[in-house]
Amino acid sequence: MRDLLRQRTSLKEEIEILLNSQVKMEAEASAKYLAMASWCDRNGFRNSAKYFMKQSGEEREHMVKIFNYLMFVGGTAVSPEVPAVKQEFATLRNVFETALQSEIAVTQSINRIVTQTRKEEDYATENFLQWFVSEQTEEEDNARRAIELFDVIGEEGQGLYMIDKAIAKIGSDD
Repeated sequence: MRDLLRQRTSLKEEIEILLNSQVKMEAEASAKYLAMASWCDRNGFRNSAKYFMKQSGEEREHMVKIFNYLMFVGGTAVSPEVPAVKQEFATLRNVFETALQSEIAVTQSINRIVTQTRKEEDYATENFLQWFVSEQTEEEDNARRAIELFDVIGEEGQGLYMIDKAIAKIGSDD
């Protein structure tokens, strides 16, 4: 039956596997950001908590966008299982450094899929993924800007309060 279904789509199995892996990665990113939001809230960083809640929602939207694409092109979209995510962080800076590393990993994954679509001459999927390429550029920039606040403002005295206040503006002035 699988072969019969495969004949009804131009989506190569390798690309389908990579896209489903990306669905899982986006779901994990969403869960990580929820954990970061909770940590920030528990530690009195309300603006940072709101920032990570927004990021979590965006990652879920990314997951659903890829999931829908898989179904649209006749592939099999797989609802991902999400493993347990880290709930505790050493510092507010550590939360944002972890977020940046996560965004870099997502960017690298998207780039690998784009490279594979070119090898497979799957131009429709490559075209679909261009939105994610642009989105990841913005996501990494926002994460770097957040970390830069720690260096510019400093963490002493009211520094963390000022950083949390400034986080609310990241991404909104674009």
